[in-house]
Amino acid sequence: MKEKLYTIPLNDAMNADDECPFCYIERNVEQDILDYVLGSCASYMESDTRDATDKAGFCRMHYKKMYDYGNTLGNGWILKTHYKKLIAEMKEQFSHFTPGKTSLMDRLKGKPSEENPVSAWIGEKEKSCYICDYFKKEYARYLDTFFYLYKNDGAFREKLEKSKGFCLHHFRDVLNGADAKLSDSEKKDFFPLVFRLMEENMERVSADVDWLIEKFDYRNKDADWKTSKDAVQRGMQKLKGGYPADPPYKMNK
Repeated sequence: MKEKLYTIPLNDAMNADDECPFCYIERNVEQDILDYVLGSCASYMESDTRDATDKAGFCRMHYKKMYDYGNTLGNGWILKTHYKKLIAEMKEQFSHFTPGKTSLMDRLKGKPSEENPVSAWIGEKEKSCYICDYFKKEYARYLDTFFYLYKNDGAFREKLEKSKGFCLHHFRDVLNGADAKLSDSEKKDFFPLVFRLMEENMERVSADVDWLIEKFDYRNKDADWKTSKDAVQRGMQKLKGGYPADPPYKMNK
């Protein structure tokens, strides 16, 4: 099948021989978003981008990555207007707040009262992140493309068959996607394939971790490391996704 613009990232991810192609894509997309939000294009100075970041905010993980990225002025501008919007909303919440009433019987029973509305507002803010939300939209398209290629591109299926499978985090999404996007006959081939891949590659990573531990035995100090030197970071990735050993992604100044 002739490669198209929207299939290139999936093929690149499969060619990378990574523990999980979707971890590879997630890292690339996240770095692209950081470049867009804080990079030299200075999108943080554009009103439509700032309106979106003011509204969504960022999660704790991405605030840390934004800080590590290194654009102090850009982060400052993003925080400046986000704070103003957040404080205005907070004052509005406070102005309409009345403490909830809990009956004596409920207190004696230890029955919780309804959630404090200000607490609920904070909870909604905690769920919102501009980068996470942006990635979710991109990720959904990549999952669609994955199944499109699986169904229509023999070369891609061959790459999948020879791959290292997925991390457990993204494997769940792949399974749910298969249920939604594959026909019954396609599922009969797909599920045994990915189950085999996951079993073989979880065993492979587990064996690497086992040998890494054995290498710390003085009797094995001269033995070959085999493929176990990076077993810890790959083992963590296989379970939860991501790249634990990656250095912070920095602004290209």
